[in-house]
Amino acid sequence: MHRITVIGAGFGALTAVRELRRHDQTAEITLIAPKAELIYLPSLIWIPAGIRQPEDLRINLHAFFATHKVKHVAARVTAIEQGGRRVVTDGDTAVDNDGLIIAAGGRFLKKLPGIEHAITICEGIEAAVTIRDRLNDMQNGTIAVGFGANPKEPASVRGGPMFELLFGLDNLLKRQGRRDKFKLVFFNGASRPGARLGDKAVDRLLDEMKKRDIETRLGHKPVRFEADKVVTEAEEFPADLILFMPGMTGPDFAPSSGLALSSGGLIQADEHARATGAERVYVAGDSGSFPGPEWAPKQAHMADLQAEAAARNLLDELTGREPTHTFKTELVCIIDTLETGILVFRNPKRGFITPPSRLLHFAKRSFEHNYLQRYRRPKPMR
Repeated sequence: MHRITVIGAGFGALTAVRELRRHDQTAEITLIAPKAELIYLPSLIWIPAGIRQPEDLRINLHAFFATHKVKHVAARVTAIEQGGRRVVTDGDTAVDNDGLIIAAGGRFLKKLPGIEHAITICEGIEAAVTIRDRLNDMQNGTIAVGFGANPKEPASVRGGPMFELLFGLDNLLKRQGRRDKFKLVFFNGASRPGARLGDKAVDRLLDEMKKRDIETRLGHKPVRFEADKVVTEAEEFPADLILFMPGMTGPDFAPSSGLALSSGGLIQADEHARATGAERVYVAGDSGSFPGPEWAPKQAHMADLQAEAAARNLLDELTGREPTHTFKTELVCIIDTLETGILVFRNPKRGFITPPSRLLHFAKRSFEHNYLQRYRRPKPMR
């Protein structure tokens, strides 16, 4: 019986568990994460508008673990030792394994001076609730929305939710009849933000901002935040509420793990999702740096694809076979505005962006429901 450890309880980690159990009914699977819960991050953008409540997006995983015969260790990983064969936690627990999948997510680079004055929505439910409450308390003012990148790993960025938040705030304030009392400002160090979505997508997004009377401050990186302003390389402007998504790096245990890291601090992986130079260690999602085009996204869909390959390759390696499974690289997202959705698709061969559609807004809500059913009402894998 193989002992397999999975680090994390997000999209990549849970997909890895499902794929492991699909192909091996006897493996001893141990999952390490602080809580037995999945936070459905893509829908955090709907909390400020009341479309979703916090508990709608906090999914209890106890039934999922029981159904798939997973042992949950409620702890944070503090170290990886012995080339991946031992995982040490803050609960003074060491978990030994025959194979390891790291899907712990990444960390936001919060080194910008004054970053404490900004709210990062993808940090979780509490951040989204804080945005909701701050908006409710504001009578007027300027809301600044932006995102940054990891300068050593340009692909390690998550800008999509900030476009959604920006357009969602515009529609929310209109619904409330107070859009005229607020100025929305989008800022970014690039002159064409969101370039990884493709040139047509950038044009569409910038046109959308212009139509909605959203001011843009582009081409100059932010250098610091203050309680009431954003300061960039070229200027400063007032802001009563700052919503900012920093670039990302690897998990906090990565630097001392002994695993090969990318220049941006993520765990280096190959086309099979195998940690470079390691034996029976795989990585999926925001924890890893993967080969592929520079526009390769950091999103749940890619984490799922990488996790499927990682799980199957690990099982092959455990049984003496050479890992051969790869993952496709594609960007699929619906940029939601609370009322409509804009579909963006890109793969190595083609890419497109659709006009805003109300149908796509409901498609995104339907996808959330269907995706979460596997965790709310889990069924044994066959």
